[in-house]
Amino acid sequence: MKSALTSRRALMRDGATIALLAAWALPARAAGLAADGAQPLAERLARYAFDLSYADIDEPTLETLRLHLADSLGCSLGALDEPVVQSVYRVAASESGPATLIGTGQRTTAQLAAFANGSAIRFSDLNDGYAGKEIGHPSDLIGTCLAVAQAERRSVRDFIVATILVYEIECRLFDAAAISPRGWDHPTYSVVAAALAAGKLMGLSVAQLTEAVNLALVNHIAMNQTRMQVLSAWKALANPAAGGDGVAAARLARAGITGPSPIFEGDAGFAKMVVGGPFDVDVASFGGRGRRFRINDCGLKPFPAQGLTLTAVVAAISLRARIPDRGAIRSIAIASTRYGYTTAGKGADKFAPTTRETADHSLPYVVARALIDGEITGRSYAPDKLADPEARALMAKTTVSEDPALTAKFPRQASNRVTITLQSGEVLTEQVDDLPGSSQRPFSRAEVEAKFWRTVGPAISRARGRRLLDQIWALEKLPSVDALLRATIVAG
Repeated sequence: MKSALTSRRALMRDGATIALLAAWALPARAAGLAADGAQPLAERLARYAFDLSYADIDEPTLETLRLHLADSLGCSLGALDEPVVQSVYRVAASESGPATLIGTGQRTTAQLAAFANGSAIRFSDLNDGYAGKEIGHPSDLIGTCLAVAQAERRSVRDFIVATILVYEIECRLFDAAAISPRGWDHPTYSVVAAALAAGKLMGLSVAQLTEAVNLALVNHIAMNQTRMQVLSAWKALANPAAGGDGVAAARLARAGITGPSPIFEGDAGFAKMVVGGPFDVDVASFGGRGRRFRINDCGLKPFPAQGLTLTAVVAAISLRARIPDRGAIRSIAIASTRYGYTTAGKGADKFAPTTRETADHSLPYVVARALIDGEITGRSYAPDKLADPEARALMAKTTVSEDPALTAKFPRQASNRVTITLQSGEVLTEQVDDLPGSSQRPFSRAEVEAKFWRTVGPAISRARGRRLLDQIWALEKLPSVDALLRATIVAG
């Protein structure tokens, strides 16, 4: 028995040795090359980031950036009193550094400022959005660009280039593949954009930018549980956290740290493990040199709610005027896109939300609230509103389903149709396909300013707010990023 056991162990040992020798004998693949020998995507993205310059940015794109910056800073100032934002700011302010927290003048590290400033921009679900195969909010990463540009003492024009870059990378990755159906969240893409923008502001080489992508992506594969069932505070913080992680990756790359490669195409890389199939983007088609930048395809929101619910809110407000008595409502049927249904209309939590974050991502809730109040504002998600018996009664009468005809319009349009059947049997229907503020119907400066004043409320004085807006409209002429951030300070 002992002899047999010894022989078996020897065989296993010898077999392992043979296998190891066989592995050594396999033809070696050049370090960092994709399996087919092509240049890895991380390197191509890095080269694009390195080459992009201020001269590549046309005036219409610069104006779009000004509009999105004004909108984002308005969103951040309007959220400064929110407990979640205050908590994040306290954490950030506990560390000292060269980067300013929007609205306060307090300084912290670039990484924490990227996270905190992005959190303020994102919290109210009122900032911009982009819909490709994935959906996200590129302006969350404006906080990253501001933080790193200030910390690195880069010019305003450098900040502009980095911001255009962060939009371009994130949106192009959104276009490439949907990862949320496999359980992954869109900040997985955002961290790549953040690392490249931060790295460009740090003056990294192409090789260092490539490593920044490798390091960022390998360590930030975000889970889509963030947006499932009962939504938490992390719903608004996940993408800003990717911004901070991107800064960390760029710093490591600057220090000479390398990351796994090829990170997208590797045997256990992004394409195989996250996408579950081939993954690539046509970097040669990216914006610049006469080609359209993706920031021009992002939309601005008119009120705070998940982007796929906005047209349903407008439809409900329109129907409200045609209903003599809400007690006469027998049923409410909401038809949405597939993505609208799965993210805002599916699951019991959407029909009885207990958190602000769940409510602003709930088609039944925002439609009920719009029918009752005739509007959606930040106040729509207050605890007393969530517990409102009338809203809960209306949600109990509501169904949500996908209409393939509406899905076919997406992502160009995020349509919704609301059908209300009255106790009398009368049926009222309203379908809305698009809204002012979308990329098809962009806001003007006057419309952005009107939203800015609605959003900031009493957070900033009229004089200070006017001064901030005037600086944004002359952004490229500002002497420094410091000057812009000083203009956001709400008091003192």
